[in-house]
Amino acid sequence: MIEIFLKTLPFFALIGLGYQSGRTGFFTPEATAYLTKFVFYFALSAMLFRFAANLSLAEILDWWFVTAYLWACGVVYLIATAIAFLRGISVQEAAVEAQCAVIGNTGFLGVPMLVVLLGPEAAGPVLMVLAIDLIVFSSLITILITGSRDGRMSLGVLRTVGAGVIRNPMIVSIALGLLVSGLALPIPDPANEFLAILGAAATPGALFAIGASLAGKSAERMSVAGWLSFCKLVLHPAAVALAALVIFPVEPFQAAVMISAASLPVAGNVYMLAQHYGVAPQRVSAAILVSTTLSILTVSLVIAWVAPLV
Repeated sequence: MIEIFLKTLPFFALIGLGYQSGRTGFFTPEATAYLTKFVFYFALSAMLFRFAANLSLAEILDWWFVTAYLWACGVVYLIATAIAFLRGISVQEAAVEAQCAVIGNTGFLGVPMLVVLLGPEAAGPVLMVLAIDLIVFSSLITILITGSRDGRMSLGVLRTVGAGVIRNPMIVSIALGLLVSGLALPIPDPANEFLAILGAAATPGALFAIGASLAGKSAERMSVAGWLSFCKLVLHPAAVALAALVIFPVEPFQAAVMISAASLPVAGNVYMLAQHYGVAPQRVSAAILVSTTLSILTVSLVIAWVAPLV
């Protein structure tokens, strides 16, 4: 446990450095927004493309893996939704809270950290988790919020969902990388070196950006934030472990990566969606802040627990 904690500590130290820079005003909200944009559209996209270009679709797409992860996410999603309805909140707010319960910071934190901690072969399962989160659950929250406002499903909602998936640079990068791999297209050495240099900026840039963005988050509604953090940091990896290790025949190493990915704190893109639709952004903000702080310990515990499977 101590060894794993010490290995994860530098990643969270970078988040802490970004947080301190944001809190002191050395890194302004505008600077944070531009750094996030650079990481999202350039550095992380280059990293994901290189990972995917060196993998085959068969190495990423395992239907038992997909089934286990979706089953576990579905269970936690329904629990969070049920508790939300018992508290008497709307469908829109319930959808946002359920999103907090199952969507971890896989892109900015999981991809760089888990590949380093669990080895390069972890890239395939991590990309699969990221793709499911982006395609399935980002689409689901859009459908639920827009559909509940309109009172019905419409072609416009589906167009919005489809456009969101197509325009997401992480999905585009993974898809293009798999296309290059599937067609066995060679990547020229200068291009490969360019992608390597640009992709290397993803890890420190993403972690620093996470911390700097947390500096602007509030810790209001702590009871709800605590519940959502519990869902994300405890219930989600527990449900994934049950699905991957007991119910479905998932290969042990893939199960370890999936469980580790499920242990990550609430993703920043949930806040972006909540803010975009004007649904409980402060609640999401608090959940991100609390879950990220607690994850310094919980992620290490989960990775130490699954380490024998690696």
